[in-house]
Amino acid sequence: MDVLWLWCFLDRPAPAEAAWPFWCEVTRSRLSARRGERAEFATLLPEAGDPWIKLQETAGTCRTHLDLDVEDIPTAIAQAEALGAQVIQRTTQGYAVLASPGGFTFCLTTWDRSASRPRLGPTLLDQVCLDIPPRAYAAEVAFWQSLLTAQVLPGRVPGFALLAPARELPLRILLQRLDADAPAVNAHADLACANRSQAVAEHEALGATVVAEFPHWSVLADPAGARYCLTDRDPLTGRLA
Repeated sequence: MDVLWLWCFLDRPAPAEAAWPFWCEVTRSRLSARRGERAEFATLLPEAGDPWIKLQETAGTCRTHLDLDVEDIPTAIAQAEALGAQVIQRTTQGYAVLASPGGFTFCLTTWDRSASRPRLGPTLLDQVCLDIPPRAYAAEVAFWQSLLTAQVLPGRVPGFALLAPARELPLRILLQRLDADAPAVNAHADLACANRSQAVAEHEALGATVVAEFPHWSVLADPAGARYCLTDRDPLTGRLA
């Protein structure tokens, strides 16, 4: 499938005011006008370049999902189904909701022909990590590799692999093999940090909570309770420092 742009969607329970100002601050973005039947959607508009992060106010729990922009949604649906995806919802509003073989929700959306790279900074939300139960790992890796026509590159840390699509996209997709089982594949956002300890302090001052510390990353929870990671990766290259 020719995926032309990737979006990181941060789904947060209502009220949006619990988390949206936080994400504006940490991504150095401004909030677009709210849209949707319940004004439940907004986009984070960066200082330069096209946006790649969207926000959704939901009635459910915190979640991170991906939107894949494609030229033709019916063709993309057929390709995804042939690879093992299940269609959850078909709409007449320019998108479809699907689930990967491991149960991760993603959307196929209409490309608006935005294609410039996002801006860079000392801290950059540039990666979505799929947290995959051991039983689903092989099938999930094969699915995303084929869907994005990507190479699978082993990570420097055991249990991780990186997808490398042929087309340059604003988001990296990291595949993590969990140690314990889980009902379905989930995901979280990763931010590359030029100075992780400084970034942690800044995020705490804005309302985040440190959950755990590891040699190469810190796990935090945003003001809505959603977990994400600050990582020792170069914001320019995405690689571990």
